[in-house]
Amino acid sequence: MKRSFVVVALLAVGVTVAAVASSWASGTSTTPTVHVIEHATTDTVINTGAHGDTSGDLLTFHNVVFNAANMARAGHDQGDCIRISPSAGSWGCRWITFVKGGGITVEGPFNDNHNTTLAVTGGTGVYRNARGIMKLVSRHGGTEYDFEFFLTTA
Repeated sequence: MKRSFVVVALLAVGVTVAAVASSWASGTSTTPTVHVIEHATTDTVINTGAHGDTSGDLLTFHNVVFNAANMARAGHDQGDCIRISPSAGSWGCRWITFVKGGGITVEGPFNDNHNTTLAVTGGTGVYRNARGIMKLVSRHGGTEYDFEFFLTTA
């Protein structure tokens, strides 16, 4: 019994060392997916030109984010978007989502009419070398959003 336990333990250590060595050799490693739900309660649009929805308008926000079960506060975000095309419903956005361990920065499109994917451009703390994508999914008519980060760190 002891001998089989030692063999299994040595195999587990060997597999772990091989995975870490492979990760170091490639220069990248994958971190777990981060999934939070934003409650869009502070979104404010500032007209920068003509009255109404026009190109160049500014959207700012600083919202609370909850865990994937939408039951407990997991952090907050802050950012801004510039209206690109009112007729297409498009915005160009950038923001940081602060969660346990640091912040994750994204940049990319937001659309009034459909879900989008943004680029993860970096972060702070444990996310300081983060890259990857964030899937942005509208919930409940745009009052909440799924932020699902698929990260690779270098």
